[in-house]
Amino acid sequence: MSGGYDRAITVFSPDGHLFQVEYALEAVRKGTTTVGVRGKEVVVLAVEKRATPKLQDPRTIRKILTIDDNIALAFAGLNADARVLVNKVRVECQSYRLNVEDNPTVDYVARFIARTQQKYTHRGGVRPFGISTLLGGFDSNDRPALFQTDPSGTYYQWKATAIGKNSKSVVDFLEKKYTEDMDEDTTVRLAIKGLLEVTEASGKNIEVLVVKKNQPLKWFTDEEVEPLIKELDDSAERMAKLKEQAP
Repeated sequence: MSGGYDRAITVFSPDGHLFQVEYALEAVRKGTTTVGVRGKEVVVLAVEKRATPKLQDPRTIRKILTIDDNIALAFAGLNADARVLVNKVRVECQSYRLNVEDNPTVDYVARFIARTQQKYTHRGGVRPFGISTLLGGFDSNDRPALFQTDPSGTYYQWKATAIGKNSKSVVDFLEKKYTEDMDEDTTVRLAIKGLLEVTEASGKNIEVLVVKKNQPLKWFTDEEVEPLIKELDDSAERMAKLKEQAP
């Protein structure tokens, strides 16, 4: 028993935990797998999409969202929380443009998201946002950058990472395969290959977006993703090796 410490967001447990924040992180761990990879001149976000019912319009289910002209956000966790947080961020980006007369940088947006998420961990009458985010964009030096934020309000910059279900396996894979200064094609392939480590994917349940400087955000169509998946998917080979190793 946690002695009731998990019922109030503003109360620490005796061993220093905020249980509501930890429960929000658990919601993230149950979310769909999300991968981000930074290349030499691009940032690639790839997300596993759950299968949509036959009669549902798939355009209404987005796991990667546009924040600004050159900034995109992918998330793992609760869709409704993501919608509310993303709307706050979009308004802040427009306010930044109005006041500064310049494009917001991805590190500025990451700090704003982290600050907003942290506000919801120490006030009564609210609960933490049940999402972690991956932000792809460009910093003040026009270099590609990848940031992660958590429900606790922390944020980190990464070369490549993953959030959501089975993210540890994907991060282990990325640590082995990541190299510096990858071109766009190599970066896209690494992101998709990372997803394939933990999912049985097809063009219909993977969403891929590429962020490039001074160019519109590039969404990959099902027809563009499908051949890449067929080329990169070695799950059949892995299964054959496991059967050979079995006694």
